[in-house]
Order: sequence, then structure tokens, then C-alpha cells
Amino acid sequence: MRYIIKEQECGYLMKNGVLKQLLFAGKYNLFSRLGYELKIVSMIGKVDTQGLPVEVLMKHPEFAGRVMRVQIPDHCIGMHMVNGMYHQVLMGGESLYWNVYETNEIRLIDVTGTLITEEQVPSMYRNFLPPRLYKKVVINDGETGLLYIDCQYKEQLGCGTYYYWVYAHEVSCKIFNLKIQQLDISGQEILTSDKVGIRLNILCSYRITDPLSLVQKIEGSGKLLYTKIQLLVREYVGQYRLDELLVQKEEIGRFLYEQIKALQKEYCVEILDVGIKDIILPGEIRDIMNTVLVAEKKAQANVITRREEVASTRSLLNTAKLMEENQILYRLKELEYLERICDKVGSISLNGAGNLLEQLAGLALPRETKAS
Repeated sequence: MRYIIKEQECGYLMKNGVLKQLLFAGKYNLFSRLGYELKIVSMIGKVDTQGLPVEVLMKHPEFAGRVMRVQIPDHCIGMHMVNGMYHQVLMGGESLYWNVYETNEIRLIDVTGTLITEEQVPSMYRNFLPPRLYKKVVINDGETGLLYIDCQYKEQLGCGTYYYWVYAHEVSCKIFNLKIQQLDISGQEILTSDKVGIRLNILCSYRITDPLSLVQKIEGSGKLLYTKIQLLVREYVGQYRLDELLVQKEEIGRFLYEQIKALQKEYCVEILDVGIKDIILPGEIRDIMNTVLVAEKKAQANVITRREEVASTRSLLNTAKLMEENQILYRLKELEYLERICDKVGSISLNGAGNLLEQLAGLALPRETKAS
């Protein structure tokens, strides 16, 4: 039987199932009836052993000199590089690669540690690692992370991206937001001392200051603050009547701020502000208060109106006294009114009796005066 082996191929020459030698590029005539068989494989990439034991193949110098034999321990992975470029990640076991037309290189990496360093795996290759072998931790701006190895606290992480081996260890990270946070406590229904049910909306601004103490002492500072403010505001509001609370709305916020600020070390936070956003009254009470407010404003408007009328009357009285004492001023005032009348009259007819000013003054006199 005639065989042709190409330049990038080789052949395993078998006789009666026993490997005799390796054949390379060329033409070969073999007699199968004599027990000869040729298995042709490519000499690029991983070695195809055609079911032959590796130890048998390695006994032949022409084979051993052309391949790279790699044995990867269980605690390592292999970074397979071809011609200096990344190709794949190899797990534990044995592999054979041809080193004829390509340059294969295997870099063994120990995965029993914790932090993946730049020397072990460069950043550009880390995303090629099998996800089950590593854990990626991302800490954004304004955050911090508490790193735990095998459930034991290791260190506090700042802003950045970290990679850890999880092959031989359990790695976890608790991330905390260190920015200012706002706690919205809405719809708190509370009875005042005069048994009026009101609803309060409260805002609290805070930020976490000691994450490590926080995880060791309490479970969630936000929930504790929420509950504590609820209890404090109920205690405070229950002591006062509705009208008293409306007057001292700002005092409620100051009271809550002072009480909560005294607990900030215990809660591992810094309290920045506590205040009352809204006081919501029942519908009936709101209507009554609106009625009272309208009545108060009307009373104030009436007082102002009366005050202005008195001032106007007093001014007229003063003017009249001045004109009574000074005839020239009286005459000037009379001429001023005549001027206003003439501005609004289209035409005026006068007879020959009396002078002009006397006739105009006569027109300006009231009818009752003329009749008298």
C-alpha cells in the first residue's frame, strides 16, 4: 500500500501492532500482508498519540527530540504560550506538544496562594483563567472592602481591582459604602398628648466610619438607626399637644440629632443631620386649621383696613384745619379741584354775570349748597 506523508506530518510505522520507527515527509510503499501499518499524524499543536503509550513513543529519539512533555501538578496550572503568545490554560495532568513548526512553552503557576500577583499572571491574561479558580473583587470610589480568607479577617482594601486564588482557600469580601447616605423614615403615625394622630416624615444623613467594628458588633447600621429614630420620635411627640408640636417643628429635629449623635460611636457611623421633612395632619384637623388660618388672616386684614381708614380721616382733618386757618391755602385747593373738573369736561357754557372763577366755583358746589 502506498502512503504519502506531507511536510508538516509524520507517521508511526507499526508492524503487528508494535511501533518500529517514525517516518517523515515522503512516499512509502508498505505491504499490509506482512503486518505493516502506518498511522499519519500532524506535527502541529498537541501530539496525537493514536492510542500509543507515551512511554513507548518517548523511547524513540526522533520523537522525543521533537516534542515537549509537560506534567502539571495538582496544585498548579499551566499557561500555554505558542510562539510567545497566550494560547490556553492547562489544568493538572500530562500533555505532549510538537516543537517542530511552533515554539510551545508552558509556565507553571502555583494556585495554592491567595493574591494573584502581576509576576504570576499579568493583568492582560487574568480574564483567560477558569472562573472557578479565582475571585475578582472590585472596590469603587468611596468604598472599602474587608477581605476574609477562610472566614478569617485578613485586611481592609481600598479602591481598586483585586484577584485571589480560590483553589485552596475560601475568599470573601464585604464591601461598604463610605459616602454620605440618607435614611428616609416615612409615614410614622404617632399620637400626640391630645390624642391627635399625625404622620411624620424624617430624614437622617450619615456615613459609615469604622467598617471592621461594624461587622463585629452590629448587623446593619441603617436598620438600627431607623428603629432608634422611630422610638425617639414617638417618645418626644407623645409629650406635646398638636399646636405645641407645630410651633416647635425644628426643635424635634434638634432633639433627634442630639440623641442619635450620642450613639454614633456605638453604631460605627457619623451622624451629619436629622430633621423633620413633613408633618402630615388628618383631613378633619387640616380643614379646621385652614378655617382658623383664614379667619386669622381676615381679622388681620380688617385691622389693617381700619388702621388705614383712621389714618386717612386724620389726614383729612389736618388738611381741613390748615385750610380753615389759611384762606390762601383754601383758595389754592379750590383751584386744584376746579382744574380736575375742567380736565374731565368737554365744553363749559358761561353767562355774563360774575367773573369766570366764581362761575366755575359755582359749578363745583354741591347741589345741596346751592339749594341752601
